[in-house]
Amino acid sequence: MRYILRRREIVADDWAHLGEEAAAGTPLIVPLERLRADAARWAPWPGPLGVRLAPADAPEDLAPRLARFALVAVEFPNPGDGRGYSQGRLLRARLGFRGELRAVGGGVKQDQVFLLARCGFEAFELAPGEDLEAARRALTRYTVAYQPGATGVRVDRQRFFAP
Repeated sequence: MRYILRRREIVADDWAHLGEEAAAGTPLIVPLERLRADAARWAPWPGPLGVRLAPADAPEDLAPRLARFALVAVEFPNPGDGRGYSQGRLLRARLGFRGELRAVGGGVKQDQVFLLARCGFEAFELAPGEDLEAARRALTRYTVAYQPGATGVRVDRQRFFAP
């Protein structure tokens, strides 16, 4: 069982990634590359569908189909790759995505969750070996930010994600 940090709570992940064992109707995250290669296969998916963006993928490519996805997972292959921050911000602010925005991959570390949340991420699938409880506490490490965050996102001691 995989656990993630979602809206300040440590919860069991109810989504499966393509390639993991999943029953029909299970919420499924499919890489954008695979969705493009065989769009007809995923159109009738009976459960919630999510898409996984690689660092080089353009979020704007999702615009015509964005309403179809309940979740967008943005891949962070290593801690030094910041393209996912921009992808998250574009999805929230420019494209108006209101579903779950999740940071995934080996580059998702506990010391990044506050900044990721400022860009619109509300869920974090941390790299192996990272402490979920420490990541949860990191969301309240700072109480003041010098620049505005993504539209609809507040990171403060009272609330993590505005309704």
